[in-house]
Amino acid sequence: MSICIGVEEEFHLLEVESGLLVPRADPVLRRLPGRSFSSELHQSIVESNSGVHSSLHDLYDDLTGTRRRLDAAAASLGLAAVAAGTAPLALASSGHPTADARYRHMVDEYRQVADEQLICGAQVHVDVPDRDMAVRVMCAVSPWLPALLALSASSPFWQGSDTGYASWRTMLWQRWPTAGPIGCFPSATDYDAAVSDLVRAGIITDAGMIYYDIRPSAHLKTLELRICDACPRAETVVLIAGLFRALVTEARKKLRQDGPPLCQGRHEWLRGASWRAARSGLEGTLVDPGTHKEAPARQVVRKLLARLRPALEAHGDWRTVRALTDEALAEGSAAERIRRTAQEEGLLACIDLLIAETRGERRNRRPAPPGRVSLPYSGRDTTGPPFSSGAPEVIGR
Repeated sequence: MSICIGVEEEFHLLEVESGLLVPRADPVLRRLPGRSFSSELHQSIVESNSGVHSSLHDLYDDLTGTRRRLDAAAASLGLAAVAAGTAPLALASSGHPTADARYRHMVDEYRQVADEQLICGAQVHVDVPDRDMAVRVMCAVSPWLPALLALSASSPFWQGSDTGYASWRTMLWQRWPTAGPIGCFPSATDYDAAVSDLVRAGIITDAGMIYYDIRPSAHLKTLELRICDACPRAETVVLIAGLFRALVTEARKKLRQDGPPLCQGRHEWLRGASWRAARSGLEGTLVDPGTHKEAPARQVVRKLLARLRPALEAHGDWRTVRALTDEALAEGSAAERIRRTAQEEGLLACIDLLIAETRGERRNRRPAPPGRVSLPYSGRDTTGPPFSSGAPEVIGR
């Protein structure tokens, strides 16, 4: 079995000395290959687009290589790139819109919502055979997306203050009119009609402004996960990519066997479940998708891992994903590491931590239990060759 995946990552640009978010994307991008890097709404953010891969290890190599190139380009300007949902010292004046007509319109139309879009996410694309399948899979996998958000949570601080949330990015993101949990649709035609209605109503200008937690790509045969914070550690991105691919694989199999799932009016509890994941991360409770009751986050993640074991084994991912899950649950969310460092050493120390983890460094890493396997320290656990030889196809919006 070979279902390919790709990742888009967003990075904050910080001034090394002060830790402040700065609008310097254009000079950084001039030092980078345009095929893999691009600007975003604000000049304080750079986006990277991975190649397309069938192997989690190849994806990891791609992501870490991309981060090294971005770090070198930023460092040459006295800057650092940080993968996190929010930058701890992002001031309201840090935003500076990119000189693009579409972005300018968004700033004029959405005002403070756009002005404060100083947030970064990690998006995962998974191959699907067609848009009809993508739309049907959305409904089937949506109950488990809050668990993926909890694994990614990395944004406890906003404008220098502790928000009390593990993912404050989620709270900022959900202010957009087309963000949060998505409804269920019987076909791509129905989904596209709903998007067209939003455009005709003047709520959004194009399909690219669909910011729901999950969506079919507008131009690729992929299903795109959008709920997650940007992750300081590349290993976390790989873990989420492996779990999401397995979720899509499992849903496709069940759809072929059982037909489309009954929606059962899940959208209200899904929004609440997403809020709970944003509030608690891995350190509190989540809503169990099976019972709709509160349960320890680690228990819900373990339940998801066990549920997905057949799909993970089919891709050759079980050993790697299990090890990365063990590590994530043992060490806690990035939000908890950031908050703990800020409490013990101050905000600048937590910024140093984010810079180091984005570069691939580990501070005070706990020893791995005997037999544990994680990506940078182990032999490969892969299936088959990469999706393409030579320069890979690049994932993008």
